[in-house]
Amino acid sequence: MSEEQAILAGGCFWCTEAIFNDVIGVTAVESGYIGGETENPTYRQICTGRTGHAEAIKVTFDSTQVTYEDVLDIFFATHDPTQLNRQGNDIGTQYRSAVFPLNDNQEAAIAPAIERASELWPDPIVTTTEKPTKWYPAEGYHQDYWETTGRSNPYCIATIPPKLQKLRKSFANRVKS
Repeated sequence: MSEEQAILAGGCFWCTEAIFNDVIGVTAVESGYIGGETENPTYRQICTGRTGHAEAIKVTFDSTQVTYEDVLDIFFATHDPTQLNRQGNDIGTQYRSAVFPLNDNQEAAIAPAIERASELWPDPIVTTTEKPTKWYPAEGYHQDYWETTGRSNPYCIATIPPKLQKLRKSFANRVKS
């Protein structure tokens, strides 16, 4: 096994976490905060949009089963990378679309992934590439949210299943279940 990590921000971390928990080769997904100035931010602070952090996920994956390029392709296909500082009804810089490359190879893979994704979207992609800052894991109740709590949350019920359907339709060979 060759373990790698990717940090991605695609709006609500509950939604992106649910997607990547279903991908073959993904061994862990952690929701958290990155890209801001506040030390040890809380969810309440992040929600104000004043900390500079994005809701993000840290994906740990076996690169012999799923490549970083695959991870990026899934990311760009399962959230709307054309919306600036929002995803649907979630509005603010904390919901921005961003990739935080952890090494030079990851950074080099982002532009080609955006080029591939631009064929899927009629509007320009506004996803930013940002230097990774300190990663802060989100509070425990945010971890594995879809599996533990989200299936009874009306927001999640409306938002996550369509994303999972898109994953299963577009990446059928990459889905665990």
